[in-house]
Amino acid sequence: MKAFKGTGVALITPFREDLSVDTRSLERLVEYVIAGGVDYLVVLGTTAEAATLNSEEKKLVKETVVAANKGRLPLVLGVGSNNTSEVVEALTPDNLQGYDAVLSVSPYYNKPTQEGIYRHFEQVALNSSLPVILYNVPGRTASNMLPETVVRLANDFENIIGIKEAAGDMVQAMRLLKDVPDNFMVISGDDMLTLPMVAAGGAGVISVIGQGLPEKFSSMVVAAGEAHLKKANALHFELMDVIDYIFEEGNPAGIKSLLHQLDVIESPAVRLPLVEASEGLRSKISKYLQIGAALM
Repeated sequence: MKAFKGTGVALITPFREDLSVDTRSLERLVEYVIAGGVDYLVVLGTTAEAATLNSEEKKLVKETVVAANKGRLPLVLGVGSNNTSEVVEALTPDNLQGYDAVLSVSPYYNKPTQEGIYRHFEQVALNSSLPVILYNVPGRTASNMLPETVVRLANDFENIIGIKEAAGDMVQAMRLLKDVPDNFMVISGDDMLTLPMVAAGGAGVISVIGQGLPEKFSSMVVAAGEAHLKKANALHFELMDVIDYIFEEGNPAGIKSLLHQLDVIESPAVRLPLVEASEGLRSKISKYLQIGAALM
């Protein structure tokens, strides 16, 4: 089993101005983050605007990343829904081809009980041929997967190997780190909380800003993991403003604006109901990048 430690990045799906999938920009993005030192790639998550992609577009994105990666980094595929049977149907060998693990979000909108969340992931685990990383993001799902539920799943299913924890609650993260089995990965799903989570024993992060500034962010994660906290703190403090900026008007509008300004992608376009970053936000990101370039 491949380890998913360090800096994973939740890749965007670049669009052209006509909102078709821009495979050339996606290929450039893969090269850019690999050169920046990230450890693995996450495809078709929330940041990828997967909810707005049809089945053919999802297939195109998956295949483009596999081809561009050329086997260099482990690949994680987002496979989630609030319909358990739909997730199970997506866990076919054909759909998972080329990938090393799946990232599966806790069911959203339905607001299941903890027992419902457990039974949902029981079916995911029983039907997945790949390792499963849970994803807890209450701000999007309207329900919180509690530590006791995560611990129960971790102990009951060997192929549930970790959780992307994005509750924004360090106390909850600490309870997870205390109670999960030793080989179970607690992965930050919040860029701003990555440093304290890794310093406390977390396995790393699945990041948004990590694809925009991969070298600096992955260096921060390495420093935190090696207990070089003075260096990690300095890097984190340098990144705090831009982390705020990329989420100020929603994800992925902010990170697409940053990547466009860095000439990694051709267009910052997003699909409705999301809208592109405002002129004010674009200006703040631009000023941050200019300051960063001047300090290099």
